[in-house]
Amino acid sequence: MPAGTALLLTIHLAATAAMAGLIWFVQVNHYPLFDRIGPDSFVVYEREHQRLTSWVVGPFMAVEGVTALLIAGTELDTVGATLAIEGLVLLAVIHASTVFLQVPAHTRLSDGHDPAVVRRLVSTNWIRTIGWSARTVVAGAMIVAAST
Repeated sequence: MPAGTALLLTIHLAATAAMAGLIWFVQVNHYPLFDRIGPDSFVVYEREHQRLTSWVVGPFMAVEGVTALLIAGTELDTVGATLAIEGLVLLAVIHASTVFLQVPAHTRLSDGHDPAVVRRLVSTNWIRTIGWSARTVVAGAMIVAAST
């Protein structure tokens, strides 16, 4: 496998795996604890959560997206069209979930704690948790495919 391809696939896997790890932490630990924050502190906490989280996930999501597009655009013969398309479809589902489900929930929670919104946030976040977990498998499979 050419060094440039190996580097691209490795960076892609690292960014994807980082997002999978982060989303599992958020899913199992962070979001469920929203119900434990007192009402006087919740709005400030939620707004800071959004601001600080973007600094952590933004770079990984950007690198993951760019490398996924590069792989689809330049490495189809190396990794196979099926894996590249599967990866892009999963990424589209993850981003659609973020835009249409999680962001509106966080926007609503910025006005105050609502247990129903927290429950909805936790339950719909499984889309991203499963999606990033599956993307990690796909990204690993791309490296295997490119190595054979």
